[in-house]
Parts: sequence; C-alpha cells; structure tokens
Amino acid sequence: MTSPIFVALDTPDLSRAQRIAAAARAHVGGIKLGLEFFAANGAGGVRGLAVEGLPVFLDLKLHDIPNTVAKAVEALSPLRPAVLTVHAAGGKAMLEAAKAAAPDGTKVVAVTVLTSLDQSDLSAIGVGGDAAEQVRRLAELTKAAGCDGIVCSGAEVAAAKSAWDTGYFVVPGVRPAGTETGDQKRVMSPADALAAGASMLVIGRPITDAPDPGAAAKAIAASL
Repeated sequence: MTSPIFVALDTPDLSRAQRIAAAARAHVGGIKLGLEFFAANGAGGVRGLAVEGLPVFLDLKLHDIPNTVAKAVEALSPLRPAVLTVHAAGGKAMLEAAKAAAPDGTKVVAVTVLTSLDQSDLSAIGVGGDAAEQVRRLAELTKAAGCDGIVCSGAEVAAAKSAWDTGYFVVPGVRPAGTETGDQKRVMSPADALAAGASMLVIGRPITDAPDPGAAAKAIAASL
C-alpha cells in the first residue's frame, strides 16, 4: 500500500530538498513542493527532484481570473504533477477552467481554509460562520466545478468526506504528538487525520527539521 504521507519540502535550497527526499523516500508516498521552493527553483527544480521517483504535489495555490489560472495550469502541465492546488475562493468558473486545463493524471484540489487561520482570522477577513461551515461551502463548490478534492484541516475532513465520498482530501497541519505546531492553528495527529478520512497527509517540519529525516518519516509511517 502506498503511504499517504507527502513530505513538504518547503525550502529554497534544492540540494537540501534532494537530501531530504532521498532520506525519506522509503517511508513516504510523495513530496510536496510549494511557493518557497518554486519561487527559488522553478520548473527546473521540480524536474531536479523528479529523479527521486516520488509523485509530486505542486502546491502553488493558484488564484486569479479563470483565463489566467487556466494558462498557468497549461504552463505547468509538462511537469505532470500528481496533485495541483488552486484556491476554492477563486469561484466556480476558475475551478472549472483549472480542471479543464490540467493534464490527464493530475488531480486538481482546491484550498478551502488555510490551517494557519482560526475563527478570529476568518472574522477579520469577512467570513461568516466557523471554519467547518466555510470548508463545507467551498467543498460543495469545488465538487460542483468538477475538481478532484479539497485541502482542509483534519478537524473538517470527516464532515467534508461524508458529503463527498469520492473526493480526494489533502490534510496539511499534521503534527505527531509532542511536536511544535509552529504557525499552524488547526492541527491533528497523522493517525487521527487518516482515520477521519484524509487521502493525503502533508507533513513538513516534523520530518524536514528532524536530525534524521529518514528516521522521523519512518516513525510517523509506523504510527499509522
């Protein structure tokens, strides 16, 4: 069975990302590359990590008018990411355009509520209701647009899955017991997130900041 763990290589240092990917590869199902990595290394950096033979989750959270997002997805298509993120708040037309432009084999998943936000943050940006309500609303929109799934915290994934049993659910903010939460506010343990319905567990600093990333990834995988 392929591991649901994708290690988040959030570093601008390509050589460091390659070392961590090599150390963890036997215990993870893929790698996540986000804005920090992509801004520093671009498409060439993604190709530089492809030699590790792990599926790539390209977490760029695209959010713009539909035509611009579609063109961006087309430009990224040669990289053949396993999963690509857009923002659900971009609206149904944008979500539809992103999915239509994606290559076969690439899952387009929509970010709902960032795991760095809590209720006070949502209120400050004008979102009524709690995080669970907003996730549910955006999950329904994403499903209607024909995308493959959503990104949400472990706290909301069970409710989202009950309403979308075929959806693909990416859960970041995953923290093993006893580790620092950092800038994440809505967190859950790997085992609990998986039990709640997560399809992918995105884990970064508990692996990448560990003295031995391979051992850390192995321990987390064993906890599942």
